[in-house]
Amino acid sequence: AAIQGEPANVNGARRPNSVQLGSDNGEPRQNFEPRIVPYKPDPEVQKMAKKTVRARYISTELGIRERLFISILTSKNTLNTLAVAVNRTVGHRLDRVFYFTGMRSRKIPHGMSIVTHGDDRPIWNMYQTIKYILEHYISEHDWFYFVQDDTYTEADRIKNLVGHLSIDADLYMGHPEEFIGGDTEGRYCHSGFGFLLSRTLLLKLQPHLENCRNDIVSARPDEWLGRCIIDYASVSCADEHDGVYYRHFQLGKNSDPDKEEDIQFRNAFTIHPVLDPVQMYRLHKRFTEIELERTYQEIKMLQMEIKNISGLSIDQEQTVVWPIGVNPPFQPKTRFEVLRWDYFTEDQISSCIDGSPKCDLLGIDKADVVDIIETAMEELNKKYQPALHLKKQQLINGYRRFDPARGMEYTLDLQLEVVTQKGHTRSVNKRVHLLRPLSNVEIIPMPYVTEATRVHIILPLTAADRDHVDHFLDVYAANAFDTNENAVLTFLFIYDPFEAQQVNQNDIFSHVKAKITEFERKYPETKIPWISVKTEAPSQIKVMDIISKKHPVDTLFFVAGASSEVNTEFLNRCRMNTINNWQVYFPIHFQEYNPSVAYHSQQPPSTIDLVKDAGHFDRDVFDEACFYNSDYMAARTKMAADVQENEEILETLDIYDMFIKYSNLHVFRAVEPALLQKYRHKVCNPRLSEEIYHRCVQSNLEGLGSRSQLAMLLFEQEQGNST
Repeated sequence: AAIQGEPANVNGARRPNSVQLGSDNGEPRQNFEPRIVPYKPDPEVQKMAKKTVRARYISTELGIRERLFISILTSKNTLNTLAVAVNRTVGHRLDRVFYFTGMRSRKIPHGMSIVTHGDDRPIWNMYQTIKYILEHYISEHDWFYFVQDDTYTEADRIKNLVGHLSIDADLYMGHPEEFIGGDTEGRYCHSGFGFLLSRTLLLKLQPHLENCRNDIVSARPDEWLGRCIIDYASVSCADEHDGVYYRHFQLGKNSDPDKEEDIQFRNAFTIHPVLDPVQMYRLHKRFTEIELERTYQEIKMLQMEIKNISGLSIDQEQTVVWPIGVNPPFQPKTRFEVLRWDYFTEDQISSCIDGSPKCDLLGIDKADVVDIIETAMEELNKKYQPALHLKKQQLINGYRRFDPARGMEYTLDLQLEVVTQKGHTRSVNKRVHLLRPLSNVEIIPMPYVTEATRVHIILPLTAADRDHVDHFLDVYAANAFDTNENAVLTFLFIYDPFEAQQVNQNDIFSHVKAKITEFERKYPETKIPWISVKTEAPSQIKVMDIISKKHPVDTLFFVAGASSEVNTEFLNRCRMNTINNWQVYFPIHFQEYNPSVAYHSQQPPSTIDLVKDAGHFDRDVFDEACFYNSDYMAARTKMAADVQENEEILETLDIYDMFIKYSNLHVFRAVEPALLQKYRHKVCNPRLSEEIYHRCVQSNLEGLGSRSQLAMLLFEQEQGNST
């Protein structure tokens, strides 16, 4: 109904999706309904539009550049001497270091980025160096540092210097010198003390560099560059910018770096001139000591500040954890996370690899205990001298544990002899706590490896291994043949002289060869080659010499055992852990215990379970190995001289010992959960070395069962005898 006195709305109710407009003369306007018009791009416009190409790295797209580029100006005469010394002192501290020389000899040092210009003239070398940087690296760095090879550079201070400078500044920074003759306003930077150029300044100089080469005449390359920068960029050399100073020190002819205590020397970024590589190394040693001393002083100051500030907290000094500045101890949330303390004395330790209650303290563990006791005595004497002098009588108790949040913690109970200044002595017991903290995690660069590499599996077989081949082939076929694994299996049949004579009448490996033929028929695309060898003592090296000659140098070998269960997971680990000319891999397989011991009066499972009651990692066996043929041949070549003097070492050493003794490769030995072996009693060959024979016997003994399982069998036997 309409309100009395007003005209009714003839349009009635408005639709929800319509828009009603008012009217200027009182008449209602028409309602409008919105509709969606789909966007249909023009095909011609799409053809003309270019596809957006994204940069490979986000830093390129965002314009993020590296901070510093180092240019070392060297020569043919000093490239193999002073330049090498520079590389050994600063090369590992700076990311991008290039060495520029006019000419060079045929023999050049390795591991250095060297650019040769083809002309020994100093000014030409400087011109070509600037031109090379503008053509190749101007877009990748913000700052460019130039220095001669007869200058020692404190790398960290140079990096810290550019970290405090604005990248937009047209800066020419170094040690200013007056121009010869005084006809040019401004000053140039002496290249002997090094100088810094900003990227923006080099870009301004780029279009005029050719004019500088043709028009400017100078006796020195650094003076020539200084004139060029002043003439075309109007920038003079400066040793200060925004409160940041470029510090240098001129070394005297008879100066001794170890005795130099001048404050300018201690604070210098560069030292010039350096006469020979020995002096360069002495300077590096001296500045390393200075930086280490300053670091220790800074640590002490920070510890004092932490202690003072903690006194203002609610808990006051209770919040400070010893040692100050190190992470607090790990706090376990359950009893399963409690860290174990290992007990040790000066001769024995309670944590043993084989699970024994105690064993001799040897190797790195022995060195660790000796070092920590010496450190404890040094710190005690620092604390109590000169009033008291302490001497160690014996270590009563020692405890250590590894805390993943802090490092290795030690608690020592020491019996000490205390000597006073008057000569009185007394024996006291003292408990000390020490911590070897974790340092910064360092990422070690490793060569690139891939899981696509083909693995050549070598399976040496003797008469004692025949009964285990069927199981090996069944497991291998399921994991490799059925899945088209990129691997080649090669059998190596090892005959002794008597067996070799009977091969035509009674071949001991006839069953194995028949099995190979059967699998080749089952898998037509697969070929399983085999090689026969006759030898009295089947040493690994003698056998591998034959295999090595039949394969290319880039072949990746895996020497397997007849009881091994080879699968894809392990083969990939073999590929990733074996690096050509870098690392060889010796996996520690998981050995199944004797089923009659481990599963006494029970039915053993069909597969091997990776649990402690089913088996153990056999550390006494070194037979399985992954390595490249080129690495084997290189180590074998180094071994040749010793073989000529004593041929018996071919039988006394195995491949593991050969790599340890005759190569510089990293020998990586680790437990391998993917490499399993069924239980078998190995036949130990007494013709091999005593050590290899002993390891074989030890492996058989430890492979019987765990200590608890063997103890239970003895207990049951004694119970049976008693009844």
